[in-house]
Amino acid sequence: MATVSTERQNPTVLFDFLSNLGLQKYYPNKLTLDSLLEVNKSSLSESAVLSEDEIPFVFLRKLFKINAECRKCTKGLSNHGKTEATLDQLDIYTAPDSENTVHPLDLIVGLFLCADSFLRQEMALKMSLCQFSVPLLLPHCNNNQSTLMLWTLREIVKEWCPHELSETKGFVEKYIVEASIPFLSFVRLKNCSLSKSQFLNHILSRGQQNHSMFIHRDMEGGARRRKIANTLVEVGWFLPSGRENTDIFPEPIAFANLRGDICESLTQFTFLYEVSNAIFVFMDKVEEKEHEILTALEDAKSKLHFVVNRKDSNSADITSVKKSMQELELPKTNIKIKDSRVNVAGFSQKLCGAIKNSLSTVKKTMSIENMSTKAIKSGLSVDENITLDQKKTAEHVMKGISTQSIPHYKKKQLPLQGENWKKLSQLEMKECRMNDVSTVGGEHYKAQLQQEKKKLWKEQDKKKRPRGMQDFIDTLARSNKEEKRYLLKWMKFICNNNSRDTLTALRNKFKEQCKKKDAKLIAEIDQELLDSSLGVEHYMREMGINYEVSMQSHGGAEKLSYLPSVAAEMLLDGYPLEFLDGDASNIPEKWMTAVLMELHKKVGEKSKLIAISVLGVQSTGKSTLLNTMFGVHFPVSSGRCTRGAYMLFLKVGVDTKEKLGCDFILLIDTEGLKSPDLAQLESSYEHDNQLATFVIGLSDVTIVNVAMENATEMKDTLQIAVHAFMRMKQIGKKTVCHFVHQNVAGVSAHDKTLTERHHLLDQLNEMTKIAAEMEKQSTIQAFTDVLDYDLENNNWNIPGLWHGTPPMAPVNTGYSEAVADFKKNLLETLGKEKRNDIGNIPEFLEWMRSLWKSVKYENFIFNFRNTLVAHAYDNLCKEFGQWEWQMRKEILSWQKEAELEILNAHEPEWGTCDRLLISRKSKLLEEIEVQQTKLNEKLTNYYRRTDRHVNLIEKYKTDFISSISSLSNEIRYSVNNELDRAFERKIGLQKVQDVQRKYRSVIEKRVMKLLHDFKDMRLSDDQLKEEFEKMWNEATANVPTLEEQDIPSKILTQLKEHFSNHKVNEKLGHIKSLRDLGMEPFKTRSEHQNLKKLIQNIWTGDFEIFAKGIIELSTRFIVDKSKSDADYHDSFTRDLLQMIDEKLSEGYKRHQTTNKFEIDIKLHICGIAATEFHKMHQQFLSRNDPRKQLEKSKNQYLLDFLDSYKENNDCKRKADDFVQLCFKPAIEDYINRALGIDIVDDILTSSHSMMYSSRSCFQYDIQRELLEKDDFDTFVKYILYYETYVKDQILLHISQKMDKDKMLFKLKKNNLEAVVSKLINAMTQSSNMVSDDDANISNLVKEMRKSLVKDIVISEEAQNGSLFQIKSTCQSFTQSVIVSLNELKETLLDTFSKAQDVTECLDQLAIKPQDELFKRIFGCGHQCPFCRVPCEAGGKEHKKHHAAVHRPQALGGYRIIETQILHETLCTTDVQSNRQFKNQVTSEKVVPYRDYHLYYPDWHIPPDSTMEASDYWKYILVRYNDQFAKEYNAKPAIVPEAWKNITKEEALKGLKDAFSMK
Repeated sequence: MATVSTERQNPTVLFDFLSNLGLQKYYPNKLTLDSLLEVNKSSLSESAVLSEDEIPFVFLRKLFKINAECRKCTKGLSNHGKTEATLDQLDIYTAPDSENTVHPLDLIVGLFLCADSFLRQEMALKMSLCQFSVPLLLPHCNNNQSTLMLWTLREIVKEWCPHELSETKGFVEKYIVEASIPFLSFVRLKNCSLSKSQFLNHILSRGQQNHSMFIHRDMEGGARRRKIANTLVEVGWFLPSGRENTDIFPEPIAFANLRGDICESLTQFTFLYEVSNAIFVFMDKVEEKEHEILTALEDAKSKLHFVVNRKDSNSADITSVKKSMQELELPKTNIKIKDSRVNVAGFSQKLCGAIKNSLSTVKKTMSIENMSTKAIKSGLSVDENITLDQKKTAEHVMKGISTQSIPHYKKKQLPLQGENWKKLSQLEMKECRMNDVSTVGGEHYKAQLQQEKKKLWKEQDKKKRPRGMQDFIDTLARSNKEEKRYLLKWMKFICNNNSRDTLTALRNKFKEQCKKKDAKLIAEIDQELLDSSLGVEHYMREMGINYEVSMQSHGGAEKLSYLPSVAAEMLLDGYPLEFLDGDASNIPEKWMTAVLMELHKKVGEKSKLIAISVLGVQSTGKSTLLNTMFGVHFPVSSGRCTRGAYMLFLKVGVDTKEKLGCDFILLIDTEGLKSPDLAQLESSYEHDNQLATFVIGLSDVTIVNVAMENATEMKDTLQIAVHAFMRMKQIGKKTVCHFVHQNVAGVSAHDKTLTERHHLLDQLNEMTKIAAEMEKQSTIQAFTDVLDYDLENNNWNIPGLWHGTPPMAPVNTGYSEAVADFKKNLLETLGKEKRNDIGNIPEFLEWMRSLWKSVKYENFIFNFRNTLVAHAYDNLCKEFGQWEWQMRKEILSWQKEAELEILNAHEPEWGTCDRLLISRKSKLLEEIEVQQTKLNEKLTNYYRRTDRHVNLIEKYKTDFISSISSLSNEIRYSVNNELDRAFERKIGLQKVQDVQRKYRSVIEKRVMKLLHDFKDMRLSDDQLKEEFEKMWNEATANVPTLEEQDIPSKILTQLKEHFSNHKVNEKLGHIKSLRDLGMEPFKTRSEHQNLKKLIQNIWTGDFEIFAKGIIELSTRFIVDKSKSDADYHDSFTRDLLQMIDEKLSEGYKRHQTTNKFEIDIKLHICGIAATEFHKMHQQFLSRNDPRKQLEKSKNQYLLDFLDSYKENNDCKRKADDFVQLCFKPAIEDYINRALGIDIVDDILTSSHSMMYSSRSCFQYDIQRELLEKDDFDTFVKYILYYETYVKDQILLHISQKMDKDKMLFKLKKNNLEAVVSKLINAMTQSSNMVSDDDANISNLVKEMRKSLVKDIVISEEAQNGSLFQIKSTCQSFTQSVIVSLNELKETLLDTFSKAQDVTECLDQLAIKPQDELFKRIFGCGHQCPFCRVPCEAGGKEHKKHHAAVHRPQALGGYRIIETQILHETLCTTDVQSNRQFKNQVTSEKVVPYRDYHLYYPDWHIPPDSTMEASDYWKYILVRYNDQFAKEYNAKPAIVPEAWKNITKEEALKGLKDAFSMK
């Protein structure tokens, strides 16, 4: 017996006790459940108890992990800093009390006093699972009052099998407070040396390894003096298992245990006497006061039993007992005497017999629930009374539930989740599967489904909300947190009470049918189980569907707009929320989005979360595992009556947020997979596959629960899980996986199961290979290719849950500790990993929506689309576009300098110019390698970022690496060509200048001779001019012209070299000239296509469009080249033929072109090129004709002659000539070389920057402009001549941008100022290098040109001519040049400021900005084989082409073969249907659209993300249906009626949504 406190229980004792434990701030009832569920530093690690104030929370944390060792956490190691007593001061008799030890019962009472109602329930529930006794009457401790803990115990559900049901193997399941079972009380008198708790434990733990249900003196801390626990009444239960050989009693019994003697607990004793069927009083003797109390009891003879400890030395004690016996007239059978010869075990058997005897006379029993009236009469309070208002509300909400069957009640009171809701889910599934479109077109089928859905939504909207449901919604909305919790608890109790018996009967029936293996009956009973299940989740589901319905109706949304906030608060309060309706296999997306976004707002948008889920076969302890790990309360039930998935948010403490990197742990609990019984149903495997993929996709950590020592029986579940993990890898979702092996016992289990773990890995590898083959992932060969999996660290052995045989078995301490270790390791690992991909609620929602949509399709990877992935990919494309332009810009700048170096090579160095070209080409390779390395580094660093979801786009990394390599090759080819052209231009100009030099020398000598001849004469200006004219005519009489080349012949020669095929060359041999080719329009002929017969489902004009497109692009290329001032170069023809080859290759699959077509179209285009390039060559010759060039200098030589004759020193005129002849062309050339890059930079930083940031953005803007323009011909050009249209639009954008705010003028001005500044600085620096009186101007200019060799080109002949006969010092000349330069600048600025044709200006630029922007946004140029939508994939070397929005195939010319009616269906619809197609690519064979990737393996065409995604193109087809039919020589498409209702605004909205534009 524990020492009894002699102190009167008063507030001081209580407050001192609570203060020592650090609980005073929580008294009374301020300690909440929420504080225990928070994931914080304390919950991550179990450290030793260092002080008394740590004891309560260590106890609670262990209790919530269902660890039966929690009652041992009653001793602290330190003494709060108090000085230790010396040996002299130590009293050996009081020494134990000086330790920081707390009596376990005091601790429990203190915690119950501080806990609020809901924490009390959880504590009692967890204590009951540990098979601890729980408080029945809780002392107030500051007075003599107690509280009947009815509410606290109401959550406890017990199962037992009475012996009468043992043959049928039936069982009883009830809330224990409602069970009317015998109630036995055990009390003691003041003088008692026996421990009634110890005897009770002996009796109740027979066969259960002596488990201590009641705390007794021999337990750790049990010998401590109790401070506040006296007058506590505990209750525990014996529950039979149905086995007569092990059950002590045949029926369930409640055992109450009063702490303290009856005198100090008279009220409690009186109450127990009133409610008990028998009461056992333990004593050594009876004192007078006790005698009075006992003899005053009514009907003591039938209830009262004495348990006496007889001491040999004291006969007076026995005398007092006999006196009481006689006065009470107790029969001898009611007396049990223990003497020293009988041990505890032996006496326990006697007591057991006495208990059985007492039960034989029991006629009436009372439930704890029914004790409340007697408790109040006895002066006790009842904790449940504060909940009675909410109880009434719950009863009102659920009125009628007890008078009708559950299925009927649900149909009437929860109507929205009935058949219509399930039909809506089925229709959504049909939209995804598209299996029934054979009789109607895909789009008509979709529209039909949409109409059916609208009809069902309208029917849902018409349903009147039942009064009970309205009251439920209203009460939740107006109630505070506590009232809400009470209401939901009461509703849960009522639901369970009314459905439990039915479910029990159905489960038994289900088991019987499973033995017979009748699939039909199994399915029927399974459905009955679903229909008969009722819980609070059904009301929450109905509330969510109410919200969904309101969102579908006009004006209804506002009425229920407050509901998401209510549900969000409940989530924050720790309630599980169903997010996947298992009955209908559906997610109420609008409801879940609204609820979670509301939660996101409530937490200040700090909602980063880590999702943890458990997957496994049903009834293998998944929910129990989560409950034990995190102390939560997911419903635990045998039988598959709850389906779907639930989420529960756990807050992460401030001290742990940084470590875990999140604000919440999101627990996901699901129904079990692959029930062995339900596996017989056809839909079972598919259902499990979908659920596993969905849950694994949502989770950051997935725990696969294996409830056996090896995984042989788990093969199907593991197969499902492997598929799901593989799918997540493909879409970039990184998931951590742990395998938990339950029911693995033994200290060496981990070592002994090594073989099993290897066997599991072998199975996983085998399944991975099978899954990889099914998912078409040939690179994956082992499970470790899918996940980071470690045999040691990703496998956990957990002992069995029960320590013994239920229902009397406590939870196994080994189970709790193993689960705690697992949790600690899991969270610590997450903390160490510092994951960068932790998402917040909006991102989680996006994943959830995308995953759910995807799992509804039959091919997950094929159909997965996700906005997060799309955004991540688009962000990378934008960054890559910037990097690509930076690389191009760097190389273009280098190219400009290299060209200038070649062009500036002086005549004495001419012999080395060829070596300079080779050197520059070699340097180019180095420059490209440097830039390529930088670009690769940028890509690598980008994939290390933590803020762009880069893990989701990991699979695209190789595409971008390939694109970098391709870009480098493209740049190298282009720049090499430009360097070759610069070299050729240098040669051509040199020839011109050689002629000029020769005749300039003659002219200068003749001028000098005239000066010599006339130096002594006095001639007038007219006479001098006449003499000069004679001299000029004589000197230039024989100036030769430049030799004209036969450009058409050169092009024909190149064309012949281009064709290596001998037969082809034979055909070309008959072509003598290209001059007459290309004049007439090109005509396609049957021999141009390799077709067995005409394909009717593609527009016959399609091939003509293809040919016309190639010709138009080629002509544009030719015209662009011919606008240049340069001479023709053979690389023009080489590039032209290469471009034609690329276009032919792109169109070969679709058009099956022949060699004849290739020859004919190339001849036609080369004929056009021959004409244009010949004109270009002639214009070059004309501009650079030596006679014309000399004529330009005639006036200058005349003025030089006149000045020299008159001995004038006109330094200013010579400077003007120098500036006009040398600097002005150089300045204009400088501006033309720089302006292209500047325009691109300006466009990319202006209002057009978003448009050109990525291909997706460009597509959105271009289509938006099309819609605004609303012109049919423009749409046709965009669809049929996409590349041409894009180039025209880019040119238009540039023109508009350059015209706006005189931007072209500003850019020219900036470059003009830059080059003038460079020229002035160069002249000044060169002048400073010579003396003031130095007259060698040539040296001055030579030095100046050296410093500008990479900036400008100055003609040698222009320089020499302008400096002829100059008589000036370097300083004077420099000053004059500077003045002239500034005057030229002002003149040019004036010219620039005047309106100028932007297109004409762009034609003169060395670097065409329109070409650079085109390269940036055009990409690979491939178009969808069905609807012609252009590819939007980043880079050029991507493995798969894709586009955000596809179009009705009618817009691409497709038609129905038999009717010639344009095919209205979108290819995104057809590829998910069972429809078929045929064309040239399929060799006229009819094939399913679903198999399109076999014929177009480089295209990825997923279904539309939403029905509205393609509204834009549906609107366009409807608007121009007749015009498209006429254009394509077909009949108009038959479009669904719904399309005709799409407005222009809706079309634009669909476009915005499809491209994720705000």
